[in-house]
Amino acid sequence: MTKEILGSAEQKMKKSLETLQHELASIRTGKATTALLDNIKVDAYGQLSPLKQVGNVGVIDSKTLSVQVWDRALVPVVEKAIREAGMGLNPAAEGQTIRVPIPPLTEDRRKEYVKLVKKIAEDGKVALRNIRRDSIQSIEKAEKEKIITEDDKNRGKKDADALTQRYEKMIDDSVQRKEKEIMEV
Repeated sequence: MTKEILGSAEQKMKKSLETLQHELASIRTGKATTALLDNIKVDAYGQLSPLKQVGNVGVIDSKTLSVQVWDRALVPVVEKAIREAGMGLNPAAEGQTIRVPIPPLTEDRRKEYVKLVKKIAEDGKVALRNIRRDSIQSIEKAEKEKIITEDDKNRGKKDADALTQRYEKMIDDSVQRKEKEIMEV
């Protein structure tokens, strides 16, 4: 029983880690990466659609992204959505392709991004702790209902703690890499 509970907890923790890594990837560094534009929504055909659904996003070089828009009529809409995304980007349309130069980050902006990364990390750790709490409650409930023994309960709690610590370490490692990436000039 504890194996099933901990297995379920690990799946949830894995999803939390993936979500955190996706959020970190969308934070701007000085380098061009397609993940920067992942969260941008475009008003296409009367509904908000992810940028990926209206064109191909690619990297031209370390300082420039390109968006190949499939429908010529959407080029100005996509350009506006990128400009108004609050990322300090200034796209330029050339036919059906939009070039998005990535300006270098100022020192103050880098520090703001590091703070944002730390906030995202803390939110991720809170999610892990909530998963841990829920799995420990399930283990204690199973012991009260005499489904598992007290030894199994104690072992399950220790395993839940170890699992949580392992995923917190993964979050810390991801955050450390992202901070280093942001602070590189």
